[in-house]
Amino acid sequence: MPELAPTVAVVGGGQLARMMAEPAAAMGIPLRLLAEAEGVSAAQVIPDTIVGDYRELELLRKVTSGAQVVTFDHEHVPTEHLHALEDAGVAVRPGPEALVHAQDKAVMRERLTALGLPCPRHAVVSTREEVEAFGLPCVLKTTRGGYDGRGVWVVHELETADEVFRAAGESGVAVLAEELVDFRRELAALVARSPSGQAAAYPVVASTQLDGICHEVVAPAPDLATDLATHAQHIALTIAKELDVVGILAVELFETRDGRVLVNELAMRPHNTGHWSQDGAVTSQFENHLRAVLDLPLGSPAPREAWTVMVNILGGPDSQVGRLHDGYPHALARDPRLRVHLYGKELRAGRKVGHVNAYGDDLDDCLERARHAAAWFRGDLGDESE
Repeated sequence: MPELAPTVAVVGGGQLARMMAEPAAAMGIPLRLLAEAEGVSAAQVIPDTIVGDYRELELLRKVTSGAQVVTFDHEHVPTEHLHALEDAGVAVRPGPEALVHAQDKAVMRERLTALGLPCPRHAVVSTREEVEAFGLPCVLKTTRGGYDGRGVWVVHELETADEVFRAAGESGVAVLAEELVDFRRELAALVARSPSGQAAAYPVVASTQLDGICHEVVAPAPDLATDLATHAQHIALTIAKELDVVGILAVELFETRDGRVLVNELAMRPHNTGHWSQDGAVTSQFENHLRAVLDLPLGSPAPREAWTVMVNILGGPDSQVGRLHDGYPHALARDPRLRVHLYGKELRAGRKVGHVNAYGDDLDDCLERARHAAAWFRGDLGDESE
């Protein structure tokens, strides 16, 4: 079969890569996937799949051979491998010089502080004495490898710090101390940026966490002052430009009780806080990520409706493997406008296995519809639900 368009190589077989496949198919863009195992989420929908370890440089060379660009479902590919691919002429987007700021929290904090961007008070620490001098309570984070609440501890006693250092020592990573921010809520500013410098900013959203995992997103963030929303978007656009990010950048923020925002985390890929855009924006984050890495004109990030609510479907302690699809008849009959996205994953406690989007003119209605549907798919409502 003749190649009709440039191939995009994607490293990582999770749901983010899976959700790139739909806009890629619509645009006629071939994807080639490096998956960590047979039958993982993205491998179910991307035929051109190679299975192997993303930490093996020769395998990365194989998956990127003949591809115009390589992009990512996660940020864990070793930096030296990304440099090696660039040296071989592969367009790596986002590039290693940008991606290291999403891979290493200490590097990120140092660079953002140098740029004059608002961050929590922080310091790299290696002993309980340094934690004590920093001040308790605080948050301790491993500088590399953490995600979805992993590698993050809220520390009220020095004995907990000892446990953190033992865990970090076993993994060979440094530890970052940050102030425990008294925040009103968590926000996220999502932007797309292309190599030519074009950028698009999505509405700032509010997110809630459950056991360290993104549980619910409301777009746009309710009751957010216009000047603060503009400031948050400006921060995200500044980071994208100054770090030379290509693709989607998600900037997770704390909104403090005194009306400021502080940068919490960065992600340089499609992000859970942008899933609402699949159904609630003119151009989804997944399509704009592909447009950006191929240096195509970006699509509009404008919302289609006044409100969109995204609620994740997480596996519970009593989840029944293989029963997720049983939720369709009730959820879709009850709410014909509901949009359901399942990831093809087996249910496990705390695992993201899908999400639902509800949109409309009434926020309370959207919240109720999305929460009900997600609870039904989780099996929380049983047969007594209406």
